[in-house]
Formats: sequence, C-alpha cells, structure tokens
Amino acid sequence: MTRKAPSNAHSTAVRRALRTALTTFAIALSTPGILPTPEAQASPLGPRPERPGRPSGVEVTVTPEMTGAGMVSSGVTLPAIPPVTGNRKNPVPSWGKPLPYPIVIADRRNNRLLEVAPDKRIVWEFPSPNLTVYRGNEDVNFSADGKQLAVSEEDNFDVHIVDYEKRALIWTYGTPDTRGSAEGLLNYPDDAHLLADGKFITADIRNCRVLIIDPEDNKVVSQWGTPGRCRHNPPQELAYPNGATPMDNGDILVTEIRDAWISRITREGKVLWSVKAPNIRYPSDAFPTVDGKQVIVADFWKPGRVVIFDPTTRKVTWEYFVKDGDGMLDHCSIARELPDTGDVLVVDDLNDRVVVIDRKTKQVIWQYGEKGKKGFTPGLLNYPDGVDLDVFRDWKAALRK
Repeated sequence: MTRKAPSNAHSTAVRRALRTALTTFAIALSTPGILPTPEAQASPLGPRPERPGRPSGVEVTVTPEMTGAGMVSSGVTLPAIPPVTGNRKNPVPSWGKPLPYPIVIADRRNNRLLEVAPDKRIVWEFPSPNLTVYRGNEDVNFSADGKQLAVSEEDNFDVHIVDYEKRALIWTYGTPDTRGSAEGLLNYPDDAHLLADGKFITADIRNCRVLIIDPEDNKVVSQWGTPGRCRHNPPQELAYPNGATPMDNGDILVTEIRDAWISRITREGKVLWSVKAPNIRYPSDAFPTVDGKQVIVADFWKPGRVVIFDPTTRKVTWEYFVKDGDGMLDHCSIARELPDTGDVLVVDDLNDRVVVIDRKTKQVIWQYGEKGKKGFTPGLLNYPDGVDLDVFRDWKAALRK
C-alpha cells in the first residue's frame, strides 16, 4: 500500500535524531574500547528465545525510522527493458555530460531501487515486495553481466540478490531484524557486490569482517576479519569495514571506518597495500578511479568531502569540500569517478539527492532529488545511500523509439 511521505516536522525530527546517532557512532569508532563486541551487544532484557529452525541471534526492535515511507512506488509507467548489449569494459554508447549513463539508486527510506536516466526519466523501479524481508536497501551494484543486482540492508541485517529483468528478489543471506555473528547471521552489513565468479561479497561492519558467500549453498567461502576483534590488522582483523569493492583484476578494495584505513587485498587474502585516506574522518565505500591507479572516497560527515588520492604516496590529486550553501554535502556515502567524462558522481545521503560534480569547475552540474525534501514521487528521494551505473543497456536508443 502506498503511503504519503512523512510530514516536514517528522522529517526534521528524524533527520536530527539520525545526525546525532551518526555522530555518536563515529566518535565511538575513533575511540578504542568504547563500542562493545558483537557478543556484548545484547538487549537489556537479554536475548529473546530462539525460534525453531533459525540461527541464534539477537532480535532487533524495528523503529518507524527503519521502515521509512513503507512500500511506495513512483507510480510511473515503466518502459520495456532493452537487452543487455554492453559491459563494464565495453559499455553501451554514452549520453555524455552531465551524466553519461543511467544510474540505479538505492533509495533507502523509500525501501526501493530506482533507475533514473540522464534526462531524469524513471526507467526501472523495484519497490519492496515485503517490508519484513526487504527494507532499507542502502547499497546496490550490478553483477558483471548486468542481469542481477547485489543489495545490502544494514539495519535489516541481511543482503539480497535482485533479478533485474524479472524485478524479483531471488536470494537472501542473513535473518531480517536479527543480528549476530553465527552462520547465517550478519550485524550491520554494508556494501554488496556480485563477483565475476558469482560469489557475493559484503562488509559486515559490526562483526568487523568481510564475507565472501556462495549463493549456491549459502556457505561462507572466505572471511577476512574476526568478530569481536575490531582493529586494523588485515586480513586477520578489521576495524569496522564498510566497503568491499572489487577491482577489475579481482582484487578487493576494503574500507575500514576507524582511522580511515583503505587496503587492497587479493582474493587469496594477501594485502598488497594499506594506507590511511587523507583528509577523511569517516570513510565510506572507497572505489578505484576509472584507470584503477587511484582511490576515490567519500567522507560520511557534515560537511561532507570527496577525495581522490594516489595510494602509493597518499598525495591528494582532487578534492571537493564546501562548508556551507547548496554545494555542501551532508553525510555523502559514495563517490564514483564517471567513465567518459571524468566527473564525479556523489550520493549525498542526508540532503536526499544524488549529484554530479564537474571535475574542473567543482560545480554541481546534475542533480536528482531535492535538497532537504523527502518524497517518493518522480524527482524526489528519501535518504539515498547507494548507486551504480547501468552501462549494460542502451536506454538512450530505447527511449527514442
């Protein structure tokens, strides 16, 4: 059932509470020993009784903020989906500036995935089919063949695979509303990618680990980090990882929140390099630049920041930082260098928008969503938190027909 967007007063209260929670969590991360281990994060009343046939864990109370706007849709009549004719190495024809390709947005508090073309038409949408299982999608990334989407849900404690063409939820790992570190459980999973071999990778933040899972049998095939040992010593220990981004050659770029560590790790677990991101307080989901030689990372803070740096020298080669006004970012969670144009795509979470920043002028040249205005109708978002480029389908040609 479609619900109306929250009132401005309610939105302001939720925004203020969220900012306070984020700041408290960030301070805790920067102070060793403040955060309890996953085993110690139990309810004041103790764990609820186990349900038969489910992994042991701690059930979590679902708040109105977590359910967001509920099950909502833009109401747009969607066009037919064009076939896959491109891939990341050989993308479909570019739309050019300001945005070269359509983008899929994880619209977190609208509990939906939304694909928007550079001309801002909505071309694809996946609303929540069930708020218990699918709620709070906060990161989204295409599979290598463009036919599936990997999705993570931090405060629903699960990760998913969505079939793009069928618009169907086809796989889940984790137990909704239940946190833990035992087999089949997660604790605030952030970031989600399908690797080239079909395995699923996620950064399990509060368990201080990165997991690679085989969707065929739900078995964990690789684990870096150890629950309860949250410090920087990769790959044996990780300090609250929130990003695990695959690189073109199969290596993984791992982002750790505490002390802003970013590491390049091979699939076999060998650390190739590990550096602190310069000028960053709370790193979020580092990505390689298009040529794979540098790192681009967003600072999940207010005011937010985007930095591109050389990991061999830690030299900053580009930076965006605006302290006030319309150009100021508020807890930006992802920054990506755009292919073809070299400009920068940013998810500006608490400003309820996704923007493109011109690499040379450092001006916002494209925007979807309105700063400070939540909604689910065309042109509006509600806490966007993830994004990926659709380089697989020639939507430009399809929409001309």
